[in-house]
Amino acid sequence: MNTFKDRLAFLWKNEARQAKIAADIDMTIAGFSRIWNEGGLPKAETLKKIKQLKGCSIDWLLTGEGEPFPNTAAPPAVTAEDTLGNPVDIDEFVFVPRYDIQAAAGHGRLVGDETPVFTMAFRRYWIENYVTRDTKNLSVISVKGDSMEGVLNDGDSILINHGETTPRDGLYVLRLNENLLVKRLQLMPGGIVNVISANEAYPTFEINLNNMTDDVAVIGRVEWFGRSI
Repeated sequence: MNTFKDRLAFLWKNEARQAKIAADIDMTIAGFSRIWNEGGLPKAETLKKIKQLKGCSIDWLLTGEGEPFPNTAAPPAVTAEDTLGNPVDIDEFVFVPRYDIQAAAGHGRLVGDETPVFTMAFRRYWIENYVTRDTKNLSVISVKGDSMEGVLNDGDSILINHGETTPRDGLYVLRLNENLLVKRLQLMPGGIVNVISANEAYPTFEINLNNMTDDVAVIGRVEWFGRSI
């Protein structure tokens, strides 16, 4: 382990993916790439973060000299099992916070408590390759109402990508005043966005991107939904 990169790979074992390590130590991919690919060294705050996460010696981390875990055993791996008792590698999953908030598929419902009630697990490969590399931009909330019935039903869980706030065709969560709505957006010429419900009882309305006010905001794009049968 002659290089800093080698020592990082050792600490993250077989999970030495750039995106995974960068997310764990709160670095951007661009900043982390300078360390991983160009032989750079992180700031002191990042070194402290690595020490807190892995329990390693900062001297060893910087120089490679001495023991990685002086006076202590290496931190035990976190283990989990599936319902059949088979071991599961939890690093293969991203744990997204689930909030007790409802986005109304109908008339607006006020945002509730913004403390997550639990987390939901999603495959890391799918998230990082098809949704976003920035997993901190994700949350799960539920759908309330019938205006999107047949597309999104009352009680459905939806995964929101908060990094996607520039409207294009697709399903989005919007804030209108203090209300959250989930609707299909259709981008039109001239910066006009049609806000469409699946239920014809709810009329379509427009948002002018050239004249946005504080009353309106795009919260994020809906990337996935889950439904109880």
